[in-house]
Amino acid sequence: MSKKVLRQSRVNRFIHWGTAISIILLIISGLGQLPLYKRYNITKLPGGEWLGSFYNTLDLHYIAAVLLIFVVSFHLVYHGLRREFDILPKKGDLRESYLIIKAMLTKGEEPPADKYLAEQRVAYFFIGINVLVLIGTGMVKVIKNLNGVTLPQFIIAFSTHLHNLATVLLILGIGAHLAAFIFKANRPLLRGIFSGTVDEKYAKERHPLWYKRIKMRI
Repeated sequence: MSKKVLRQSRVNRFIHWGTAISIILLIISGLGQLPLYKRYNITKLPGGEWLGSFYNTLDLHYIAAVLLIFVVSFHLVYHGLRREFDILPKKGDLRESYLIIKAMLTKGEEPPADKYLAEQRVAYFFIGINVLVLIGTGMVKVIKNLNGVTLPQFIIAFSTHLHNLATVLLILGIGAHLAAFIFKANRPLLRGIFSGTVDEKYAKERHPLWYKRIKMRI
């Protein structure tokens, strides 16, 4: 049995899955506000009737939004205080992402990677920005519904359009993030987000910069 190295702590996995679950629930409930489910007879599917209720999907949307805000806030504070910024984009990440994808397609040699691949850092930034936009515009949409609060119409319209745009971009970003696992070279990373560990051989060969650092700490 090959040796394992810790890649994702319990805290990181909590943040990842808390974010993922809340976003999935937000997308499901958000589509119910349009409403799409009755229009396309999804409510007639077994167990799908509740999706046709505006208030059911609205309550779920609020619950998921609270969860997302909590997880994002916890993530920013926790990793900010610990000064753990290895997931943030670096100069040259777009070019390095191209080289990595090219290497996977042509079976060439990838540039040496740190803990996170360049495209992971780019994906984090893209998804993260859209999540923050959704939180901000979502708060505006909630505030406008409070009794005694009147917001200018252009702010409401702008926030609504931006909220919808960020939703579409987020769905595309998540799709691209998941599509990365089509490549066999990326699949060992799946283990890390479930169990927290990856094979030491994989870490040494594909993430040599990170592997060298963790070995120096031992």
